[in-house]
Amino acid sequence: MALPPDADLDDRQDFNETFPERAALRGPRAAAHDIEHVFVRPGRPQHDAVMELHAAEPVDVLLTDPAFLGGALLAGHPAGVRPPLVVGGVFPLMISSRDTAPFSMGLPPVRGPLGRLRNAALAALVDRTVFARSREIVDDMYRDLHGRPFDTPVFDWPRHADAIVQFTVPEFEYPRSDAPANLRFAGALPASGTAAPLPDWWGDLDGSRPVVHVTQGTIANKDFGQLVAPALEALADEDVLVVVATGGRPLDTLPPLPGNARAAELLPYDELLPRTDAYVTNGGYGGVQLAMRYGVPIVATGGHEDKPEVGARVAWSGVGVRFRAERVAPRALRRAVRRVLSDSAIRTASRAMAARMAESDGMRVLTEVLDGLSAAQRTTRSGR
Repeated sequence: MALPPDADLDDRQDFNETFPERAALRGPRAAAHDIEHVFVRPGRPQHDAVMELHAAEPVDVLLTDPAFLGGALLAGHPAGVRPPLVVGGVFPLMISSRDTAPFSMGLPPVRGPLGRLRNAALAALVDRTVFARSREIVDDMYRDLHGRPFDTPVFDWPRHADAIVQFTVPEFEYPRSDAPANLRFAGALPASGTAAPLPDWWGDLDGSRPVVHVTQGTIANKDFGQLVAPALEALADEDVLVVVATGGRPLDTLPPLPGNARAAELLPYDELLPRTDAYVTNGGYGGVQLAMRYGVPIVATGGHEDKPEVGARVAWSGVGVRFRAERVAPRALRRAVRRVLSDSAIRTASRAMAARMAESDGMRVLTEVLDGLSAAQRTTRSGR
């Protein structure tokens, strides 16, 4: 059963067209708008759709992502009334902690009492500004369903799920002394394949010069002026081969390619990344995990949604260079790429991260969690 339209906002759409008032917003007001309209308001229809499906045909396990706020409302039901909930960690951990700054600020942790004092002050500020309206809305929906207040920060709801399966390794995530017991780290999921044939220039990846892969992912790729165009300009005269993936957009939407650049709409990462020496990205979480899986140093720019948090972890973990801005000047990008290609500390950290990733198996961990909860659910229903 598909979710109804008011419960399923496709993030491939242009939200400035869907919500015309959004385009003029900046900073905390922009974040507050997106949290309210993109994540929170669809929560009740999401809840209702899942519970309707569960009543018609019992669901063994519901696998969702942290932004599915219907999960917060579902978690308020007793375990026997709702399906078991598993949150797949496809963003950096969003749950709050005394050891971390609030999610979306892109601030690395500061150790000790001073850091905790900073985190508490920032959490109070964000709660009064970014999350104030959203918390009211969630609380109203929660009271209407369960007759009691919603006593958790909005993005802390996965603490009440049956499991959180985070698709990274602990070395890429900030330490949390108050991490929930339902959290498991799984490592990266396998690279998704593509049915597209290899491009005719694939033979150019012959190891004769470093390969720099540039991508804006499959969603935030409507404006190649954010990263792809500056990167092409930055690297046009460098002794590297620049490989661009448009994320499915037609190649004629790209700016003119310099002589050392190649492009395709989609590329098989399990074949490309082992041949890649630097990964230049706007901070998509999944792509960064795959780059680390193959030990590729990263240059990450900023942006919206979870991208500031991804970039902050790239720098904190030592596997690359991070820019806070969404748009970076070509000269700065050139320096960053040169750095990750030559900096021995970054390359050593990237290799260590790849070794740690190799010890993990995201699909196996996810399968274990799903199978265990599914079996328990079927046993409960059968009364055994």
